[in-house]
Amino acid sequence: MKVVGITTQQEIFIGSKDRNFRINEFLIIEDPYQGDIMGEVVEAKTFNRYIPLNIYGDMVDSSVLESLKALGYNIDEDTIYISKVRLLNEALYPIQTGSDIRLPKFFEVKDLMIQSSVEDGLVLGVIRNTDDMAKDMDEEFKDILYTFEEDKLVEQEEIPYIMDLKSQHHYPHIGVFGGSGSGKSFGLRVVLEELMTQNIPTIVLDPHFEMDFSDTPGYLDEAVGFEEKFKCLQVGVHIGVKFEDLSAGDLKNLLDASSQLTDSMNNVVDIIFKRKDSYTSFYNRLRMLTEAQEEGNIEKIENRIFYADREDEKKAWEERKELFLSFDKTCPYNSVRGILWRLKRLENEGIFSQDIKEIETGLLDGKLMVLQGNTRILQVFSTYLLNNLYHKRRDYKDALYKKTTADYFPPFIIVTDEAHNFAPKAYQTPSKSILKEISQEGRKYGVFLILATQRPTLLDETITAQLNTKFIFRTVRASDIKTIQEETDLTVEETRRLPYLRTGDVFISSATLGRTVYGRIRAALTASPHTLNPFDELKERMQEKDEGLFDAIKEVLPIIEDNLLDTIRELEKDTGITYTINDLKEKLNQMVQKGYIDKEETIFGYRYKEKQYNKDTSKG
Repeated sequence: MKVVGITTQQEIFIGSKDRNFRINEFLIIEDPYQGDIMGEVVEAKTFNRYIPLNIYGDMVDSSVLESLKALGYNIDEDTIYISKVRLLNEALYPIQTGSDIRLPKFFEVKDLMIQSSVEDGLVLGVIRNTDDMAKDMDEEFKDILYTFEEDKLVEQEEIPYIMDLKSQHHYPHIGVFGGSGSGKSFGLRVVLEELMTQNIPTIVLDPHFEMDFSDTPGYLDEAVGFEEKFKCLQVGVHIGVKFEDLSAGDLKNLLDASSQLTDSMNNVVDIIFKRKDSYTSFYNRLRMLTEAQEEGNIEKIENRIFYADREDEKKAWEERKELFLSFDKTCPYNSVRGILWRLKRLENEGIFSQDIKEIETGLLDGKLMVLQGNTRILQVFSTYLLNNLYHKRRDYKDALYKKTTADYFPPFIIVTDEAHNFAPKAYQTPSKSILKEISQEGRKYGVFLILATQRPTLLDETITAQLNTKFIFRTVRASDIKTIQEETDLTVEETRRLPYLRTGDVFISSATLGRTVYGRIRAALTASPHTLNPFDELKERMQEKDEGLFDAIKEVLPIIEDNLLDTIRELEKDTGITYTINDLKEKLNQMVQKGYIDKEETIFGYRYKEKQYNKDTSKG
């Protein structure tokens, strides 16, 4: 392998007659004047006499051809392998043409490839095309994972990609980007498994109800025990907001997340809400004020008091009068009604039925807390939750600095799928405000983000810019590819490959490594509850129904067509299902077609009977 053509301090071309090149593999250039310099293959081509060299345009110019001839290559007869190599670090001078090329040893790339020990880092996958270097790799990095390829487990043959968790303190926040079916959710699952292994307190916002770690994938013989390391909680069922703990600001954020508040509505909350209000007391205050406002004026309210039939009715209207006098001029009727409607909507969704104690306890125990619900209810709840927990952690860290006292709250990670719904670019949402604050300030307090989305273009630009590590799976939309190109150091050649990546293959743009690596996510140790193919599900369901019907009718076989009414009564008695004659005929004929029973013609009509081979088998 030799350097050919005109070289620069950043890029060179390499030619070989004997060895083909792979994109993203590493090579060492033995420059006689500058010493060993490492580079990465970014483009590779193969040429032979049947394919003219010039059809590939700028990749191979006249200088490359002349170098090949000078080095003894017969470009008219030989098969020639040529690669474009980007130097990892800019050379002092252009590389000497004709320099020898060799494969690096593991010790020469260890500091580039391995950022953490297996015990302290997140073992996420392998770095592609490093199998040659992995042969003399340290034993601690061998056989620590499997990848899943071509529907089977594959033993590790390449250098592992181990993410340095501690580097998050300096290079915080992770983005996981990829289109549908690219392996994005699979990759996110692997990251979460590693966080559980390290006992890192984590909150997961799960709008798809798929981040459950109870199931074992079919390719593993035994389960990996994550049961004690995570907990799935549904908003409005297991967790919610304790109304008495809300401040006016918290309440406005919740109401605004439910449906955007006007300035007048914000003013209503500021005026009417009282600290330590219960849901009932605040709701009743709003309801009674609107009822008084609906009367129209103070005279009509006094008439309701004067003509009240009961003492409790009179007392209630006197309370309405006080509210009317106190708030009518500062709280317009429509604004009060708007707050009342939003409040009732949140109550109906169960937001105020529980509290967040279980989440806090789980984080203090180092668990992964999966919060499930539809996207809108998670937007509403996360607004309150993240504000609350982030400021608990912030208050603790500030107290340490000020040498005052505060309750301990651990550092933690916030993970969400469909992140563009929680922090959209185009409009303001309450959840976006707290996520933006954490993206900019969270590093100082030990609060970090992992945001996954199919549409990075729709994610808030300020937040995207703060994601120091990005996992980029297959992406096909031109607008998303453009955003990725702007926000990472992917080369033009690498972005061209994005639409064609295999499921599970990923570009990792890492501020810690200072460059992009091409890798593959390891095989997950758990399975999503949604892995069953829906068409297999339909097939299984139909088979279950057929077998259930067969189990019922085999007890009454043979069945004579002229005597179906008796059969219907027997089936109804045994199964509780009522058939019409036509329905039963249709079902019996289906059973014949599917091979469960036989059918023969008699003078009394068709006779349905057990298949003959079943009888023969039982006799045998």
